[in-house]
Amino acid sequence: MTTLIAQAMVFEIYGPRLSIAQLHQVTGLAVKTIYNQVSAKTFPIKTYVDGGQRWADFRDVAAHFDALREKAA
Repeated sequence: MTTLIAQAMVFEIYGPRLSIAQLHQVTGLAVKTIYNQVSAKTFPIKTYVDGGQRWADFRDVAAHFDALREKAA
């Protein structure tokens, strides 16, 4: 379950959706790696295409980071 604090932090910095370039910034993965993982359906954050560009919802990004924190604990 995503915490509202994580959602608020991601939303405040990036807005309601993140581009692949922004996903590169927050995950530290190369843009090409993100595209390869999305294509292989192994990228851990849900993405969608709108207007010919790929995006991720800020709530899904926050949920991913919350899941990483719980897994590390």
